[in-house]
Amino acid sequence: MSMPVPQAVAPVFITEELTRRAAHRPDYLQQTLALQELAREMVDNPDHVLPRLVDIAIDMCDSVSGGISLFEPDPPPGVFRWQHLRGDLEKFTGATTPRNFSPCGITLDNRAPILVQRPERVYTWLQDAKVSLPECLLVPLYLGGNEPLGTLWIVSEEEGHFDSGHSDVMLDLAAFTGIALKMAQNERRLKEALEQQETVTREMGHRVKNVFAIIDAMIRMGARGAGTVKELGDGLSGRVHALATAHGLVRRTFDSKGLPREASDFADVIGTILRPYERSGNKVSGPPVRIGSNATNNVALLFHELATNAAKYGALSEDGGSVRIAWQVADDRLCIAWVERGGPPIAAMPERKGFGTLLSEKTIAAALGGTIAYDWQAAGLSVVLSVPLDRLTR
Repeated sequence: MSMPVPQAVAPVFITEELTRRAAHRPDYLQQTLALQELAREMVDNPDHVLPRLVDIAIDMCDSVSGGISLFEPDPPPGVFRWQHLRGDLEKFTGATTPRNFSPCGITLDNRAPILVQRPERVYTWLQDAKVSLPECLLVPLYLGGNEPLGTLWIVSEEEGHFDSGHSDVMLDLAAFTGIALKMAQNERRLKEALEQQETVTREMGHRVKNVFAIIDAMIRMGARGAGTVKELGDGLSGRVHALATAHGLVRRTFDSKGLPREASDFADVIGTILRPYERSGNKVSGPPVRIGSNATNNVALLFHELATNAAKYGALSEDGGSVRIAWQVADDRLCIAWVERGGPPIAAMPERKGFGTLLSEKTIAAALGGTIAYDWQAAGLSVVLSVPLDRLTR
């Protein structure tokens, strides 16, 4: 069901003329070849599909210019941005028109072809740009038939040019392109999901191996200091439970909009991560900082990795070793220092980065927008992290 055209702009809408005029004879071979060309472009050069769509539409409908008005919904009610322009209008590439005061908006609302004649008579933004359009034929462009992408439009050099044959060609081209673009979008999303799944799978395998390595270290350290089997079992059980609690913080959770469901205290997260590695020399200090659930997961992942490496190779692998974590807020950023002391002497920095280090760097850069720097001192590893406060609230 078509929506009525607002009375203020109705004089320039002559869509009924499309059916009154004698339709030109369709060239089915030309249409088939055009669709085949668009299909090849979609496979070989997806970025070229929309500009080729405009070229083909202009050629098949004997037009002098054309383009695509891409719909940008934010901020509401949105605007249309002119892209892939051809002909005399090419100089207006990138210009915007109002969503609710343009033929493009009415075309999307009606989900049907629209024909306008001398639209500059009522649309003041065309007058301001000194644009005169004898006739303009517009068709809606949807991704997969449902998601509004914008409109495809062509312009004639004289009045009385376009008919129902032209609108049928335009609709076929737009419908085919919308489906093809949707398929490309789905393929891209699937590829991204598979890549993310591969990263998560590697991460989980890495974490599981680390858990067993840490438990092995706990058993060996506990055996050295325990007087009885029961004492060894009780101590090991407590540490494993603490490790499980810390490990549980390291998970990827999001709500339907990607927003945090609840906030955590930064000190509580750090304390939970360090609980399996209790040492008298461990110190955690800094002002209160609230972080969102997404940030909680990423912070937990970062410090879980640091603690794991310290337990396997660094200060927490020795009975007398310890870790100090201190943070402060400066210039809208949270600056954190991780300092290990009392572990095995460090002769030199590692020759290669392991998966855990690469994962930490990726997490702080991509998920938190921050930085991380390592200083391999002989006395122990020091790490400095810096994260924007606004990224910690998410």
